Amino acid sequence: MEIIGNLPRDWWRTSTVYQVYPKSFKDTTGSGTGDIRGVTEKLDYIKGLGIDILWLQPVYVSPQNDNGYDVADYYNIDPAFGTMEDFDELVRELKRRDMHLMIDIVVNHSSTEHRWFKEAKSSRDNAYRDYYIWRDPAADGGPPNNWQSKFGGSAWQYDEGTGQYFLTLFDKTQADLNWENEKVRQEVVDLLIFWAKKGVSGFRMDVINLISKEQTFPMDDGSIPPGDGRKFYTDGPRVHEYVKELNAKVFAPYNLVTVGEMSSTTLENCIRYSNPEENEFSMTFNFHHLKVDYPNGQKWELKPYDFEELKKLLSDWQIGMQQGGGWNALFWNNHDQPRALTRFTNDGEYRNESAKLLATTLHGLQGTPYVYQGEEIGMPDPNWGDISEFRDIESLNMYEILLQKGKTPEEAAHIVKVRSRDNSRLPMLWDDSDQAGFTTGTPWIKIDERYPLINAKSQVEDPESIYHHYRLLIELRKSHKVLTDGAYDRLDEGHPQVFAYARRNTEQTLVVISNFSGEEVQFELPKRFAANLSAARSTELLLGNTEEAPELTESVKLPPYGSYMWIINTIN
Repeated sequence: MEIIGNLPRDWWRTSTVYQVYPKSFKDTTGSGTGDIRGVTEKLDYIKGLGIDILWLQPVYVSPQNDNGYDVADYYNIDPAFGTMEDFDELVRELKRRDMHLMIDIVVNHSSTEHRWFKEAKSSRDNAYRDYYIWRDPAADGGPPNNWQSKFGGSAWQYDEGTGQYFLTLFDKTQADLNWENEKVRQEVVDLLIFWAKKGVSGFRMDVINLISKEQTFPMDDGSIPPGDGRKFYTDGPRVHEYVKELNAKVFAPYNLVTVGEMSSTTLENCIRYSNPEENEFSMTFNFHHLKVDYPNGQKWELKPYDFEELKKLLSDWQIGMQQGGGWNALFWNNHDQPRALTRFTNDGEYRNESAKLLATTLHGLQGTPYVYQGEEIGMPDPNWGDISEFRDIESLNMYEILLQKGKTPEEAAHIVKVRSRDNSRLPMLWDDSDQAGFTTGTPWIKIDERYPLINAKSQVEDPESIYHHYRLLIELRKSHKVLTDGAYDRLDEGHPQVFAYARRNTEQTLVVISNFSGEEVQFELPKRFAANLSAARSTELLLGNTEEAPELTESVKLPPYGSYMWIINTIN
């Protein structure tokens, strides 16, 4: 095992990451907005789960048009979140608890308030002009091509002062950086080294597979849906070259854990991004399994989720990444997605069982699991009232676009309520006191009214809670090697209600069986696998989500939303 500093090179393979959305985590000033000191205050709670790595989302100086993903200064803390001294204290307190800090790096684009962009916009001859992507208008004076922003509308913004358009794949105030420019790449290296020297142990690289664009910037003919231009910049022509450069100059020398957020990517590319021999990232996020309720890939349309497609995607990526030597970042939830508890299971009568089912199903897979704040206490999507309750720029933009497409206000509002990123951005529910213990002021976004029943304090005190179920799963990852190296084998064979799989190494076989329905189900293990039971030295239930658990036999009776994890010790 290669040791660098005090840690093995792949130290993160048995770790679990806890994702903090700081704006909604804990407010210590009464401003109504969470802050860095609030994170520090709650470290013992996070440590209690068994978490190794805390992922802190952007706290840089920002106009907050996209909740901090529009960075105006990569080297300073936004006063809304605190000071650099607060950040340094957070790093010290994490290290004191043998924990690590991962921070977000947003370098596909910067805010238009960044000094670089202000300089670039001042003149076509300015030295910073080439830090961004500028193009002349089309013959009719319109945008250079038909690429669309992921937040709606054209991906190009016109600058009257210099008579050119600049590219914005996201919000109109997020200008895409020009990675073809070697100076831009050096700026990124410099800022990464700055934070690494601050004591950061890793980076989550925001939409990093979009940094290389096809330089002819062609029109999208629509031959590959959705026809919005993404095929010309997703996993682009020089992206692997650029990532290898970051690895050689920063990631490897500082032994950092890195995760690349991959938008609309492919399995083949993610194998390359995360295979250690490629020297790129430690692991990758992909989002295909979170699009199984998108009709024809359209996020802002609704349909029930496709359970079979969900299982197939998770299984295909498990098998493909194993065979290719890649490594998955495992997750159901993050700051950009509605809560999986509401989306895929039952967040009412079976909320407790459902939350534990999702946890067990995910944590049995190969990869590094991510827990998004509130997931560990079973926070569901909120009950939304009027559209005025929303804060997310994407949601508000899409509400207007849906109206323009002919939806009634009620139809448009319903779609936004189901799909909005704000579903996951409501404040953390800490206890049953006023404002759920999040703030003494007026929160920046509504508090879920169910906090007297759903809160962290009550969960920590209850040994049978969702919180403690997560804690046990995180412990198992460290104590059972099969969770790291076990080969994946899907067992449910297309069952309409059950997701079942095994993980196997030479010594043990892990079995996970989950009933994703509100009905009692009889599940038959495939005959090819059932032989393992008769040959087993012993079979042990590791954990389940009901008071009484079924035995692992060839035929297993599963209660509504029942989910169980067994270990089979095999005879060598």
